Amino acid sequence: MDLGISGRHAIVCAASKGLGRACAIALANEGVHVTITARGAEALGKTAAHIRKLNPNVTVTEVVGDITTPEGREAALKACPNPDILINNAGGPPPGDFRNWTRDDWIKAIDANMLTPIELIKATVDGMMARKFGRIVNITSAAVKAPIDILGLSNGARSGLTGFVAGLARKTVINNVTINGLLPGPFDTDRVRGPMLEAAAKAQGISPDEVLKQRMKANPAGRFGDPEEFGLACAFLCGAKSGFITGQNLLMDGGAYPGTM
Repeated sequence: MDLGISGRHAIVCAASKGLGRACAIALANEGVHVTITARGAEALGKTAAHIRKLNPNVTVTEVVGDITTPEGREAALKACPNPDILINNAGGPPPGDFRNWTRDDWIKAIDANMLTPIELIKATVDGMMARKFGRIVNITSAAVKAPIDILGLSNGARSGLTGFVAGLARKTVINNVTINGLLPGPFDTDRVRGPMLEAAAKAQGISPDEVLKQRMKANPAGRFGDPEEFGLACAFLCGAKSGFITGQNLLMDGGAYPGTM
């Protein structure tokens, strides 16, 4: 399927690994020129080289920096001042008990997972509306739909972003600018295999691989998601013919959420 976005320009945040990387690859495969950001120069460089090899006719611009800071956002926007597509993404805050979180913990979570996407939308949406094309996708979390008790910081910050977008998305669509959310459940990324997995394995007295097998088995799909699946869904939402989809939140969790709505 030709999504009709070849030659467009995109900013993809936190794109060196995982779901952000998958989104950047999927967009580049559609002929989109991508500006990719991340904090780690080495991983970002490897991703950029991979995309260039797959798509030699696409321009790939690397911006090393923390997108959750004003400096990081300024650098990304300097590299791509008039994006047609914006993929908001940032690592989630750590798990824990709300009784132990300070005001600083909350502000940090809100800055990264609510205010950073809003600042980037603010910086780009008017230009998109003037040009009569724009696609904004916020990578949030399945926790927006089904909160996870130990992820209260994420639940709160990402739900705040979702509520904000619900109003704005109805104002921009008349100018062919859509804003949607992608809500990942368990995907096979480095984050899934990180410290939380090690902690769970230690607590249960089993290996990390056994914990992974248990979690996969518990999912209705019997597996974790493939990041490529996520990237393709993102690219679809960015397509030229997706202009009638806005203010929506696509849950990608293998059917784990048991509700009907």
